[in-house]
Amino acid sequence: MREAGVNLIPSKRSRRGWATHDVRLAYLRLVSAIGLAPLRIPASLIVLTGAAWALMLHDASMSESMESAGRGALDVEMIGTEFTLGGLGVFLAGWTVMMGAMMLPSATPMILTFAAVQARHNRNVAVTTWIFIAAYIFVWAYAGLVVYVLLHAGKDLVYDFGWFQNGAWARLALGVTLTLAGLYQFTPLKRLCLHRCRSPLAFLKQHWRDVEDASEMGLWHGLYCLGCCWAFFGVMLAAAGMMSIAWMLFLTLVVFAEKALPHGPRISVAVALGLIALGLLVGSGAVQLGG
Repeated sequence: MREAGVNLIPSKRSRRGWATHDVRLAYLRLVSAIGLAPLRIPASLIVLTGAAWALMLHDASMSESMESAGRGALDVEMIGTEFTLGGLGVFLAGWTVMMGAMMLPSATPMILTFAAVQARHNRNVAVTTWIFIAAYIFVWAYAGLVVYVLLHAGKDLVYDFGWFQNGAWARLALGVTLTLAGLYQFTPLKRLCLHRCRSPLAFLKQHWRDVEDASEMGLWHGLYCLGCCWAFFGVMLAAAGMMSIAWMLFLTLVVFAEKALPHGPRISVAVALGLIALGLLVGSGAVQLGG
């Protein structure tokens, strides 16, 4: 049945195309919204992300010259045996730069959509957008504080039980970490956070506040992003024992694919199955994985 050129009872073939059509329509709306953002916003994001990657590459090259095999300020072995404010400051600085390099590319659609909405309301786009970005990065910096504490506690535990010298225990711990990260991909929390990260327009509609509350919206987006991606960083630490450039590049692509590509949820499932399979192989000793 057709009415005014609209197929009211679509065929099986057209019903199968509904999902693809909805995805394309959502992305057309998103691209249209992003197009309203002032050019200086995406340009500054490119510069900031490029600078963060340049700093991480410089850190890796300096570490290689010290025979650290690409290990930088965030290497587990270089954190130190005592908890100090100086060590914490160095770690947080490196961690925040790393988060900027890895997470800003996938957060760009949300940031540009926010800037476009601000522009439509004739507000100070640059100031409010950078407040949003600063609040987003603050969430990841705070997560770095938690990571620093956990690394110190975990490092003492590992050395006390001699796990570094026990290949079987280290292999099993890595396999379990990979498997748990894969299983987390199927949890409601992961699906909720991924949906929020993938839907900038819906996020802004739900969390829209006045210009003074750009920081609150940035914090909310940072929390959703953290809930979506935290397990990946556990895998990176367990697999490489450090923040290696190779793992950074790989996980940046994975996060971007999940959050920004049209079929992100399917990619998330594929990543989950891959992590589970890899975890079982590593735990059984069939595959060796390292930095």
